[in-house]
Amino acid sequence: MATGIYKRSTVWWIRYTGLDGKQKRESSFSKKFSDAQLLFADRQQAIGKGEEPEIKKISNHTFRELSEKYLTWIYGRQNSAKTKGYIIGQLLSVFGDILLKRFNVQLVDQLQTDLISKEYKPSSNNKILNVLKHMFRKATEWEMVSEDVLKRIYKVKPLRDDSKRLRYLSKEECQSLINACDPHLMPIVITALNTGCRRSEILSLEWDGNIDLKHGFILLNQDQTKNSERKEIPINETLRTTLQSITRRLDVPYVFYDHVTGKPYQDVKRSFKTALRRSGIKDFHFHDLRHTFASLLVMSGVDITTVSRLFRA
Repeated sequence: MATGIYKRSTVWWIRYTGLDGKQKRESSFSKKFSDAQLLFADRQQAIGKGEEPEIKKISNHTFRELSEKYLTWIYGRQNSAKTKGYIIGQLLSVFGDILLKRFNVQLVDQLQTDLISKEYKPSSNNKILNVLKHMFRKATEWEMVSEDVLKRIYKVKPLRDDSKRLRYLSKEECQSLINACDPHLMPIVITALNTGCRRSEILSLEWDGNIDLKHGFILLNQDQTKNSERKEIPINETLRTTLQSITRRLDVPYVFYDHVTGKPYQDVKRSFKTALRRSGIKDFHFHDLRHTFASLLVMSGVDITTVSRLFRA
């Protein structure tokens, strides 16, 4: 082991003499000995050139500070910001002003245990854990906490979730559902079945910004997709016919909108539920139309790689 490199708990530190003759101690913020070696070599090289190294120190930050910074960061970047905001509010009520450097496996394990005792489903519990993990990942990037703390958080494993469901419709059920839709809902459902787009993506579509009938594509911008990735979805003949049948108002940019207010639909939950009841389809959600889209592609002979590309994001 190199002289001047030592370990504190699980993290490697270095020790060297500065230009002022005083001994300096500095954390590598890493569990890897090789990282400490590189840092030690950099410091020795700087001293040899007559330069006093600038020691990187991480100030004490609280979970509340991280929450405020993270909330500011996600709004405008992620479509799930509203949902995440609610989850962060829950986490803030638990962790408050605890210092980020104090977070460990036991603290996060206890969070999981408390959520279980409150009868949270594994999927909901895991969603909260994933948000917490991503918050700490950003915290390391923003130099609010060391990578060692991040690794502690990631040691906590998600709960086993046996409730994950995969529900999709047959071709006959698809047609039955479409026939049962109210006039305003029918083109929305057809769009979902022929593109695999999410409900939020469909309801935010605009004629000029997203629909390219000439070249046969729906273009989704980064601010419209869940993972902030630009997507291009081909328009097949069924969807083309459906889109061309929609009466377009020059004073309304949206494809799907309330004809009274001229504003885009915020949700179609009630009318979709009615269509399901009329068609006799049970245990089905709007999001399952994405699964149906993928299933129909596979059954029609489209290769898995192409399906994955259309279904991603």
